[in-house]
This record gives sequence, C-alpha cells and structure tokens, in this order.
Amino acid sequence: MEALNRKSVEEFRQAAKIPIVVVLENIRSAYNVGSIFRTADAFLLEAVFLTGYTAHPPHKEIKKTALGAEESVLWKHFSTTKEAIQELRSCDYTVFAVEQTNQRVMLENVEWDTEKKIALVLGNEVSGVEQETIDNCDGCIEIPQLGMKHSLNMATAGGVVLWEFVRKWILTVKHNRR
Repeated sequence: MEALNRKSVEEFRQAAKIPIVVVLENIRSAYNVGSIFRTADAFLLEAVFLTGYTAHPPHKEIKKTALGAEESVLWKHFSTTKEAIQELRSCDYTVFAVEQTNQRVMLENVEWDTEKKIALVLGNEVSGVEQETIDNCDGCIEIPQLGMKHSLNMATAGGVVLWEFVRKWILTVKHNRR
C-alpha cells in the first residue's frame, strides 16, 4: 500500500481538493451512495452533499461500498436539494444536473474554467433529477450513449462524469505548470 502513495484520513482532509461537489438527490441505494463516496475520495473532491431520503453515514451499506471513504470525504445532508443548491450558490458554485433533457450539453462539449467551483447533481435511479432541481441548475450535462438502453447506473454515470471533469482539471494543472 505504501507504493500506492495512499493518504491517511487526516492527510486527505488537509489536502487541496479539486473544486467539485457531488449532490445526490433521493438516491434509493445506499450501495450507490457508498460508491460515490469512494469515487469522491479517489478523485480528491471537495464534498458530497446528500439530499432528501438519500442514506447518509453511518450506514452499513454505505460503509460496505465506500470502504472508509465516508470517513475521509466531507459530506453534509440537506432535507431538500433546493437547500443544498442555495448553500452552493452562496459559495459561488456553478451547478449542473446530470440528466437527459432538451437543453443539455453533451459531456464531451462541456466548457469548464477549472478555476471555478462546480457542483454536479445526480438523481434518483429510476426518476432521475427532479424537474424543480433542473430548473434551479445552471445547465444539464448528458453522457453520450450509443446502445439501446440510454441509461446508466447512477454511480456509474457519476464516475463517468466526474472522471471527465477531473481529467480536464489534471490537464489544466499540467499545462499551467509548463
């Protein structure tokens, strides 16, 4: 594990973070929540905001998939997604819903000034992001899908979108160091 250069919980908490917050809206599966915690830890994200009836730590199923990331990643629970978005806006975050809508931007076309803070809302596994939430966001992002289903597991979709943003952030940081 030493060769992997793993951070301790304390080192993670004190490390500079990528300015991304993930907002989980009414997620049914605590396993999916745990998976997002693990992804947020892997990518050194700012926080995970949990809204509505989304499970939150301490929770057996979150712990099983998060593998301790629920201990390192900053998280906060809100009764509603609207409250979470209000807090994010007060801290100058731009908020995007990850959802298929007529007004969406395809993931590969998203422009992001990596100096700016963003939040990404992931919705319920069946019904997606609520319309009221979409209306409160700055835009929607859609993942290109080429097969028959045109839907991904919520945690998988989160991983895909988050990696694309983290990838852009890494490239910008490397470019700026030259």
